[in-house]
Amino acid sequence: MTNNLNIIRSIYKASSEEITPILADILAENVQWTEAAGFPTGGTYIGLNAIKTNVFYRLATEWSGFKTEAKTFLGDDNKVAVFGIYSGTSNTTGKYFEATFAHLWELEHEKVIKMEQFVDSAMVQAALK
Repeated sequence: MTNNLNIIRSIYKASSEEITPILADILAENVQWTEAAGFPTGGTYIGLNAIKTNVFYRLATEWSGFKTEAKTFLGDDNKVAVFGIYSGTSNTTGKYFEATFAHLWELEHEKVIKMEQFVDSAMVQAALK
């Protein structure tokens, strides 16, 4: 379990330049990544390329200063939960937001097989209007 916690912590410590190589190393080939309904990148994506295109690229290009700040990590066997705060400014409206999030990660043999996002999407949607 300790190693699973360290694997997940490495994601949140990574810079924007480091995140893709780290994810390439720790994500299972057919990882299932679910962004919450109501979040701008909402949906389920399979594999690193789909995640890069539909999540990370969009967050980097549609938001200024988008930030994921992890506050708490909890581990139990093959699952790790992370709680924190998202923030950023919409490039479309110029409005800033902060919203709490939870991420639930599932690992097998030290590879992420599933990630599910839970977020206060009302705060994000308000920044888009």
